Amino acid sequence: MKCAGDPILFDLDQTIIPWDTQLVFRSYVLRKEPSRRLLTLIFLAFLPLTKVLGAGGMKRVFHSYLWGMSSKRLQDHVDGFLSDWLPKLPYSEILEEIEHYKQRGCHLVLSSASPELWVQGIGKALGFHQSLGTRFNWGTRVELFPEMIGVNHKGEEKVRRLEELGITSGLAGFTDSRADLPLLALCGEKTLVNPLPGMRKVGEENEWRILEPKRPWKNRFFFGLGCARQLFGFWRP
Repeated sequence: MKCAGDPILFDLDQTIIPWDTQLVFRSYVLRKEPSRRLLTLIFLAFLPLTKVLGAGGMKRVFHSYLWGMSSKRLQDHVDGFLSDWLPKLPYSEILEEIEHYKQRGCHLVLSSASPELWVQGIGKALGFHQSLGTRFNWGTRVELFPEMIGVNHKGEEKVRRLEELGITSGLAGFTDSRADLPLLALCGEKTLVNPLPGMRKVGEENEWRILEPKRPWKNRFFFGLGCARQLFGFWRP
């Protein structure tokens, strides 16, 4: 396989890590500061407005649990999350894929819809050369609905950010999500990781590679239960 600096593009949530890191990081913070669980009521109150606010607006509302936190305290939580929880989270099979490309001198790019605040730390820990996520202005103290810099880093926005960096193609791409079809369109070899039925059908029709590492839940019910526990801060790896 040719590499020597060729870009390899990876999604993060439910691709490298089987969970959504926004929920996992939330659980980490709420376990450290249990009183912030009350702020979850704000997010729940806004759920009926999801269609009005869109994914970007709801992402701002989701992070209301950080309201009033100092930038230093927030960074301390990020550092603790990276050191205490990150080693327990990734699929071992996907880490092997990352190592495979790393040994061949490929340029590894992590591209996620989760906040860049911890995506960059995850990328550095896993050996990525560049890591991109949704950008926020967290300020010296986090606002109730923290301001997003630009737009939600998803779909076509991932492609646009890569183009800003001069990356217009990739040797290979990894994702679980239909939202990453624009990202995969840049790539020669396409790999899906535990895709949902709709995305699996797309992959099978196009004869893409499909990896199925063992998930840390039995079925979709237990996945939903895990997400609910993460939302309220009662989950840990």
